[in-house]
Order: sequence, then structure tokens, then C-alpha cells
Amino acid sequence: MLKPLLSYMPKPLAWAQLSHQKVRLAVALTGVCFANILMFTMMGLEALISDGTTTLHENLRGDLFVMSSFSPTLRFPSTLPRAYLLQANAVDGVATAAPLYLSTANWTNPNQLDAAAPGEGGDVFGTQVRVIAFNPTQPVLDLPQVDAQLNRLSTPQTVLFDELSQPSLGDIPQQWAATGAVETLMARRRVTVVGLFSLGSTVIEKGTVVMSDLTYTRWYGDNSLKQVTLGVLTLEPGRDRAAVQTQLQAHLPATVEVLTGEELIAKEHRFSASDPIGIIFGFGSTVGFIVGIVIVYQVLYTDISDHLPEYATLKAMGYSDGALLRVVLMEAMLLAILGFIPGFTASVGLYQVLTTMTRIPLAMKGAVALQVFVLTLVMCGASGAISIRRLQSADPADVF
Repeated sequence: MLKPLLSYMPKPLAWAQLSHQKVRLAVALTGVCFANILMFTMMGLEALISDGTTTLHENLRGDLFVMSSFSPTLRFPSTLPRAYLLQANAVDGVATAAPLYLSTANWTNPNQLDAAAPGEGGDVFGTQVRVIAFNPTQPVLDLPQVDAQLNRLSTPQTVLFDELSQPSLGDIPQQWAATGAVETLMARRRVTVVGLFSLGSTVIEKGTVVMSDLTYTRWYGDNSLKQVTLGVLTLEPGRDRAAVQTQLQAHLPATVEVLTGEELIAKEHRFSASDPIGIIFGFGSTVGFIVGIVIVYQVLYTDISDHLPEYATLKAMGYSDGALLRVVLMEAMLLAILGFIPGFTASVGLYQVLTTMTRIPLAMKGAVALQVFVLTLVMCGASGAISIRRLQSADPADVF
């Protein structure tokens, strides 16, 4: 008779313990919710930095990529001689080897042109933008908006502007929609925006412009095309990518790295994981986890202390420490689940607010939600396991 009762009791008893004190339950759920929001915010921002830096990588049109082995990331690239692309193009199986040039330049908000000295040689104002350049006859971006406007880049000193850039760069999408062209300054030179595309800004890059390699030389000199940031290779149809990659690596110097798209993205993620910003956000998630443990522990410990005579009575009735431990752990799991739901909902809304304010896409990812949910279960479970020590001190002799 006792065993069926013992197996039945923990779930309703756990809920009865939690719901008996409504204010205490609300405080506990608020603490778990706060810990969830903190972990969601830190992990979301960490994912934003990591994933946002690979937006360019994910929109490259190529099967293999050649870059300097000294480049830890495309954010801080080392260049390689363009002659290496000619060598790569001679390898059997390679159809094309197109150069990609990356740099940065100061961008002036067109609304602030009156404050800057007009014309060539004016003072530099504004925020840095990422510059992407390539030969329009060898497009390397897998963006239909860019492909449809390649002919506009044939005119010198013209660029396409990323409409998802930060507001500090100016209301260029609205001006372009009204006039069809927007003039401003980029690194002391006049530049004309002749079209828009969508790529997305990051915490580091406030915006992006695309230009032709000819225009690129106007800013960085005629010799700038001799040094390539990234070689974008396409293979002949039916060729085995792994086999061609092995041939290329053997054919090119050791200072050159041949990567697949997946390997290029993984390399960027590894760099982001070791970046101080990523470490800071990881530390913030840890703090949220510890805060949650402390809050749930205090709630469970207080609950056990208040009901210690009742637990002692259950022991006198034949309940083991293991059975009562399951009651406490069930309380912890209920707190985890009930606290996760509002924490998740609030975090989704927070992500939308941050996206609106920064124009940096921050979406709730299933992997992040699952990770936070598991951490919440572990957090509450650890709190229950710690607080059980108080339960073990319940002595039936104290009751009778």
C-alpha cells in the first residue's frame, strides 16, 4: 500500500508545496525568469557577433576559397598576391578564380556634407564602412540585388549601398528612392550611391558598400589590385570538391589556405569565440546561471525550513530521504519550466526591440533556446540538490 502511495505522492506534493505560498512562488518564478532573460541576452548577443560576422561568408558565390594562412579572420585579413589565383586557375577542375577585395573607409552622412569641406580633400567625418570590391564581369556575391545592378558599377566612383546599414550613415535608402542617386564623401572623395542591396550590418561593421575593382583603385591605388583579400573559386561541373581542394593545397605555397565555405565560416566562428567580446558575453551568461542557482536555492531552502516538521512526519510514516529528494527536485523542475516560459517570451520581445534599435538582425534561434532551457533545468536541479541537505536534518524524533 505504501509503495503505490510513495510513487504517486511526489508530483502533487511538490506542486502543493510551491503553490501554498503564492508570493514566494511569484518571487521564485521572477528570479528564474530574470536569470533566463540574462542568459538569453548574453547568448543572443554572442550569437549575434558570431553569426553576424559570417553574413558575407554565407553570401559568397564559390565552391572553394583561397586566403592567406596568416589571416585569422576576414575582419582583419592578410592579403595574398593575385598571381596565386592564376596558379589556382591552372589546376585541373577549377573553372574560375575571381579576386575579392575587402577594406574599410570613413563614410560621411550626406546630411552632414555642409559641415564637411566640400569636394576633394575635405575633412573626414563619419563612421567606417566595409568596402567590398570585385570585377563586375566576375561577380563573387550571391546576391540577386547586386547582380541586377552590376552595370551601374561601370561608372567610376559609384557604389551600391547596404540598406540594412546603421542609421548613423544617413537615411540613404530614403534619399535614393526619392532621387535615384545620393552623393556623399567616402575617405575624402566624392562617391555616388547608384543602388541598394541587403546584406546586414554587424556590431563591428556599421554598413557595407559594393564597388567595382576599377573604383577600388581610385581609393587605394593602382597597385591595390595586385594583393587579394580572398580568392573565390568555382569548379567545373561534376568535379569532386575535396579532390580539387587537395590538389590546390599541394599546388599553392604553404602560406595559402584553401577552404570550403563551411570551413571558412567555422574559422570565423573560432576567432569570434576567442575574441574578448565573445568571452565577456560568455561570462555574462555564467553570471546569470549563478544568479539563478542562488535564487532558486534560497526559495527551496526556505520552503524546506518552513515545512521541516511536515517532512519529519513523512519520514516517520516511512518515506525515505530519496523519496523526499524527488519531491524537492520536482519542485525545482516545476520552477525551471514555469520560469522559462515568461523568460523566453520576454527575451523574444527584447530581441525585437534590439533589432529595431540597432538594425542588426537578432532572431531567437532554436539552438540558443534549447541551450538556455537545459541550463535552466541544470540550474534548478543543482539548487534542489544543494538545498536537500537541509531536508536530511529532519528528524522524526523532533516531532514526537
